[in-house]
Amino acid sequence: MPPVAERLRLAERTLVALADGTGELPPKIGVHPRAAASFGHAMPARLAGDRDDGRDDLLGAKWVVGFPTNGPAGLRTIHATVVLNDPRYGWPVAILDGAPVTAQRTAAVSGVATARWAPQRDRPLRVAIIGAGVQGRAHLAVLGHVLPDCRLRIFDRHRERAAALAELASATTGIAAAETADDARTAIADADVVVTCASFAPADQRQVMPGSWLAADALVVPVDYATYCSAEVARSAAAFLVDERAQFLANRDAAAFDDYPDPAATFGEAILTGLPRPDGVVVAMHLGVGLADVVFGAAILATARERGIGLDLEQ
Repeated sequence: MPPVAERLRLAERTLVALADGTGELPPKIGVHPRAAASFGHAMPARLAGDRDDGRDDLLGAKWVVGFPTNGPAGLRTIHATVVLNDPRYGWPVAILDGAPVTAQRTAAVSGVATARWAPQRDRPLRVAIIGAGVQGRAHLAVLGHVLPDCRLRIFDRHRERAAALAELASATTGIAAAETADDARTAIADADVVVTCASFAPADQRQVMPGSWLAADALVVPVDYATYCSAEVARSAAAFLVDERAQFLANRDAAAFDDYPDPAATFGEAILTGLPRPDGVVVAMHLGVGLADVVFGAAILATARERGIGLDLEQ
């Protein structure tokens, strides 16, 4: 995995490509197994390079399966595989474990949003993390990098997980302090940045964070779709941004974002136009775009080749 600064660069490259037309990304194709709130998503993507012969294009896909019901049994809730293909001839060039790719590219996208749209303060920022699982852990290094000396407050339904994440956060470069909270509202109170990365929940357990919980100009970064961030928060926000518009609209049509408004812009559009940080709450929601998995996968493959790591695939 690239170091944090490079992950942020790769994430921004992905977001801009989705806005300037160099990235090709259909909405996720999904199926839904029997377990509550479970899913299987196919995520093909392509990034056009600068050469006319296509040799520096990126091409690949991720297959990701989520079973939130695995959590109470102590099992991984997300399983994923990333496949990269040669952009000119089509043969597979890499098969990667997609779980760490998913975690790190998601945190890097959050980092891009946080660096650009967190409120400005003359003190270190306060950050709330809701959910102390894989995504909570993946966000620590990024938050410490983009918000030096930040202070974290963490909530998870399982107190021991929140305590373990707080201990890890306290030892993370750039994080000045970390503590746990007894409930989500306490964790979020007075936070400048709120990252919600709880396990995906059934429809009747979603949208539990109203606007009254938030500071007047907080940045909200929902990683868990509408599990915590309510439609009211998105509707009343000074800016509601998403990573990719078509994917958000497809999910809204599928009832994943009931009563949510149309996004004002995508992250990439806001970056390209230099959208200033408006007064008030900003919601920067990302749904997880397959192009980021391909971009990160290509970077990992390049390092693996340099170091002689892995098994070569037959052509």
